[in-house]
Amino acid sequence: MKFLKSVFKGILLILGLAIVLLYIFDYDYILKGVRVVYLTGHTTAFIDDAKYFDNRLIEAENPQDWPKHKLYNQAIPTTSLNEINDRLGTIAYVIIKNDSIWYEDYAESYSDTSKTNSFSMAKSITVTLLGKAIRDGFITSLDQPVADFFPKFNTDLGKEITVGDLASMSSGLNWDESYSSPFSLTARSYYDTNIRDVILGLNVVENPGESYKYLSGNTQLLGMVIEKATNQTLTDYLQESFWTPMESFEDATWQLDSENSGMEKSYCCIASNAKDFARFGKLYKDKGAWNGEQLLDSSFVSTAIEPRFKDSPEYGYGFWLSNHLGKDIFAMRGILGQYVITIPEDNVIIVRLGHKRGQFVDKPFTQDFYTYIEEAYSMMAEH
Repeated sequence: MKFLKSVFKGILLILGLAIVLLYIFDYDYILKGVRVVYLTGHTTAFIDDAKYFDNRLIEAENPQDWPKHKLYNQAIPTTSLNEINDRLGTIAYVIIKNDSIWYEDYAESYSDTSKTNSFSMAKSITVTLLGKAIRDGFITSLDQPVADFFPKFNTDLGKEITVGDLASMSSGLNWDESYSSPFSLTARSYYDTNIRDVILGLNVVENPGESYKYLSGNTQLLGMVIEKATNQTLTDYLQESFWTPMESFEDATWQLDSENSGMEKSYCCIASNAKDFARFGKLYKDKGAWNGEQLLDSSFVSTAIEPRFKDSPEYGYGFWLSNHLGKDIFAMRGILGQYVITIPEDNVIIVRLGHKRGQFVDKPFTQDFYTYIEEAYSMMAEH
């Protein structure tokens, strides 16, 4: 018994020392990560984690549901769709055709109003706010230097970064886009209580505007630029610019680094539902117009959904790009297989939300991305 007590005291001493060292070396955010993830029975970030963070409310002030298609839910899901939905934990799968709900299905205890984490689909929304800020005159153009808003970037390389470079993932920032290391900047930005300090600790180490490199820090800095340019929170600007005029059906929330700091995680973490996320696919499909009102300049929309760099045809400005089944596609995408997939030529939007994504078969897309498209078209071909 004395031996066991000694072992127990030793373990407590080691744990106590580890915690002290985390604070000393400014890694105390890891403790929050452990509490949010592992102590809730998970191994990574998960779709229902919003309640463990401070959030800001995005109100649905003029809610309107999507109309139902005349063939609403008459289709039977394919065997392949059922298999992948079960295997990857799909909780929402929606097909919108000709701006009407053609098919929708929800699993577990989730429904069409359930709010789950967008993860990096929020990057597309942040870039949409950039387009609105340009239209409103708060930002001059995609070519405006970031140093106009944050003088710390007025260095030899830093002064070359533009807001367009942030939106197109070509900043040259020294960001570590690692999802496995708890010491990475990606992990710190998710759990730290002052994300502004994290971002303003970055430096430019490569020539901006020359090539694509996916860095979540780009979109976080872009969000900070928009906040400063508009003198509004991102949440308020999103609500007045898009959530209300696009008649979103449900309130949503946007995760903050902390209530005290009050900065939205602009690279991720809007909690909403499948059909309200889909509204951004429709907005871009319709070249920035909504019910006859031009919310975004059509020229900005066209730029956003075309590749900026010839060597990186998979990315534009905040949107992923693909050609599958001979169709041009643009998409919003989150790390656990969150998708808003838009196929303009057929007036089709496919939304999938869930717990996991598939394996990469030919980067930058995982196999499930293609399967969700293929099975939607198989279902539509039967009707």
